[in-house]
Amino acid sequence: MATSPEVWAKATERIAELRQEIARVIVGQDAIVEQMLVALLCNGHCLIVGVPGLAKTLLVSTLGHVLGLSFRRIQFTPDLMPTDILGSEILQQDAATGERGFQFVPGPVFAHLILADEINRTPPKTQAALLEAMQEKQVTVAGNTMPLEEPFLVFATQNPIEHEGTYPLPEAQLDRFFFNLVIDYPAFDEERDIVLQTTGRSGAAPRQILTPEHILELQQLALDVPVPDHVLDAILKLTHSSRPGSDLADDFVKQYVAWGAGPRASQNLTRAAKALAFLTGQPAASLEEVSNVALPVLRHRVIPNYNATGEGVSVEQIIEHIVEAL
Repeated sequence: MATSPEVWAKATERIAELRQEIARVIVGQDAIVEQMLVALLCNGHCLIVGVPGLAKTLLVSTLGHVLGLSFRRIQFTPDLMPTDILGSEILQQDAATGERGFQFVPGPVFAHLILADEINRTPPKTQAALLEAMQEKQVTVAGNTMPLEEPFLVFATQNPIEHEGTYPLPEAQLDRFFFNLVIDYPAFDEERDIVLQTTGRSGAAPRQILTPEHILELQQLALDVPVPDHVLDAILKLTHSSRPGSDLADDFVKQYVAWGAGPRASQNLTRAAKALAFLTGQPAASLEEVSNVALPVLRHRVIPNYNATGEGVSVEQIIEHIVEAL
């Protein structure tokens, strides 16, 4: 069923107001904010890589507040257990009857928006507990399965400069993240604005623009954005050309890539291109949207080989080559 122009106009108005309110708190990082909003429209989780001090926590918490989502931050440490995230059953006594019984106490995962801070600092068992909740959108404790409230999004962070005492996420678990975002240092003028904004009296808190119900509605509208056949063909060629064993792979890919992107990359490229087109008010997904989302979708799905490591060829260079070759 076609969406009415009035619904599209209202959605566009809400998105513009949302962007404006986030910009009041977050200086610069416009590309990262846009990519996070794309992930939101696709109901996809993000892995955010950046050095300390780049306001990753502020960015996620501001997003949660403006979107009207319940927000919880989990600091991942080596001693964190799965029950610290999911919750556990506690033996309690009924004050009226005196009877004892187990009662489930939910963990911080029972929120709309989760910031998993330094997810690679915790052992694989705890990582797996969160990643299972991300994939299944439910939690199982003591044989009882409880659904997580939608929308449910996890933004996990990693520090790229410290690897001692960390537990790197395996490729199979990395693939569960919709986007892999890299936050860089702000530009000179942006950093000047940040310093001026954060060293004076605190301004007004950001306003809530949306509700969880609005977000679910926007997610459905993003699905209605059409993808022309030539754009879908380009997406499939993009993922297939990243695989060294494919007939579409060129000599550069065969020389520097160990493993290419799988079918989930094709799905996520399509969804992200539709969401970005919806976010920017375009009537349909185009090759420009595919090009803009290729890096965050493929960055953690294209695995360079030893040749690339030895010669200093980064995964970003490989993806840029694949995109340009198309």
